[in-house]
Amino acid sequence: MAGRERLQGVFVPNIVPLDAAGEIHEAELRRYVDWMIARGVHGLYPNGSTGEFTRFTPAERRRIIEIIVDQAAGRVPILAGAAEANVRETLAACEHYHRLGARAVAIVSPFYYRLSPDNVYAYFREIGRNTPIDVTLYNIPMFASPIDVATIQRLSEECERIVGIKDSSGDLSQMVRMIAAVRPNRPDFSFLCGWDTVLMPMLLIGCDGGTNASAGIVPEITMKLYEETVAGHLEEAKALQYRLTRWFDAMLSGGDFPEGFRTALGLRGIRTGVGRQPLSEKQQAAMRQLAETLGKWLAEEGIER
Repeated sequence: MAGRERLQGVFVPNIVPLDAAGEIHEAELRRYVDWMIARGVHGLYPNGSTGEFTRFTPAERRRIIEIIVDQAAGRVPILAGAAEANVRETLAACEHYHRLGARAVAIVSPFYYRLSPDNVYAYFREIGRNTPIDVTLYNIPMFASPIDVATIQRLSEECERIVGIKDSSGDLSQMVRMIAAVRPNRPDFSFLCGWDTVLMPMLLIGCDGGTNASAGIVPEITMKLYEETVAGHLEEAKALQYRLTRWFDAMLSGGDFPEGFRTALGLRGIRTGVGRQPLSEKQQAAMRQLAETLGKWLAEEGIER
């Protein structure tokens, strides 16, 4: 598909605010979209892991994309999470998001059932041959069947609609192997880093950008890190990477994912509500402690709460 622009920059896998009844808080989600765009993010990635896509119904997942596409209004591209439980439903989501005007979809490899590499390939080949919208593979081995280098290479060469991969393994050597295997024959193929602690080195070895949850919390740090890295200001970028790592590690390990990110976002003035996963008293105490710590860090960083 000649002339198609490669996916690049920082896409935000965003938290979905909920109201007092635990339903999608549309007004607050729209405000959050504006908040992120105003702070310079390059794109949005709803229905990702940070967006807790498995905790919403298929109808709710579609509604989330509808709201975000409508509110973004073409200001930034939308990489829509389209992972459903089987090929038929995933393709139905692809068709719906294509009609809405999303730039592309991100699809995680089959989860719950661990599949062999051959069947991971078969799954994505079926999608790649039938999707009306560009597809980004989503490799997250902690939650789903891994996508190995040989599979990525085969899919990139056989399915023109498969245009990139979001890798959340954090494995730098694996990314080097992926880029070396794919890019010679698919110069339009995008590589996105989904692990915030290695964003700078991933960009330096050839990644086009990232899908970084931290950009939805502290875009002031994440976007500056991206900009300084691509500009070749490596000392500045290195310092920012260390700062971002402190934030990411605290939000990731402060409680069961993604509760740390929800707590942090609340400190930025977004009314996130209570998540659908009930928290133990121990976890609630941990979130209160995390909020206290992150509040101090915001002050140290000079970032408005």
